[in-house]
Amino acid sequence: MSSPTARTILSFQTNGKLHNLSTIITSITPFSALAEPNRVLFKTGTDEDTVIATRETIFHPQGGGQPSDTGTITSNNNDASAAKLTVSAVRMDAVTAGQVLHLGRFATADQRFSVGESVTQAIDAEKRLLYSRYHTAGHVLGAAVRHLLETQIDGFDELKASHFPDAASCEFQGLIDGKFKAPIQERLDRYVAAAMPVEIDFWSEDDFRANGLERLIPAGDGVQLAPGEKYRVVKIVGAEVYPCGGTHVDSSDLCGKVGVKKISRSKGTSRVSYTVD
Repeated sequence: MSSPTARTILSFQTNGKLHNLSTIITSITPFSALAEPNRVLFKTGTDEDTVIATRETIFHPQGGGQPSDTGTITSNNNDASAAKLTVSAVRMDAVTAGQVLHLGRFATADQRFSVGESVTQAIDAEKRLLYSRYHTAGHVLGAAVRHLLETQIDGFDELKASHFPDAASCEFQGLIDGKFKAPIQERLDRYVAAAMPVEIDFWSEDDFRANGLERLIPAGDGVQLAPGEKYRVVKIVGAEVYPCGGTHVDSSDLCGKVGVKKISRSKGTSRVSYTVD
């Protein structure tokens, strides 16, 4: 059923424009045989589904506020036995550190993969672009709010964000009054129109300190690095730096029109929801 487990190489983190990738199957597990901590990750999983792990992946697993990619994994065998899995959800393995799990369903019951087989991954490119626009827009919004209100809101800090198209929002420590909606929108519009480059880098903890950004070191938030690895950071050049494993567009203007939908407040925190058109 599987070969010795290893961390999946996250190819999308170094090249977010890869929409197809040839790789090797490292494990095959019927959904019904998954360990319980992994079964609960896939709320839509059924006994008709199979979970595949591969040596590398271009599928972004759900996390960091970003939905997972969808697409297909197809056997590279050029014969009638070639199998195809339609991938509906992707998650980080809750049992094996660093392994990515692809949940999907085979096109036919009699065509399956085997461990060690060469396959091609293909993601839904249109969906990837949409998710990337939302994710970058969330960071640009966070930067706009920070630069505008950091010194005006008691205890201000950026907390977390959701970049799901139907529930996109950024959450902040501190109470942001509704009167700031228009100024936030103005600052956001300016940042989007500025076509700020979006750059990917990899930092050690010392790099964060050297840049005066100790507050961003992701210690204690579930990030598990392999020995010798560095934290992936996304730079909105001219605005902010964020530790982030997600996918992004190349510059802020490629987000499109980003709108501040509303500001809500509860128990000392504020949520600024947004749209992307």
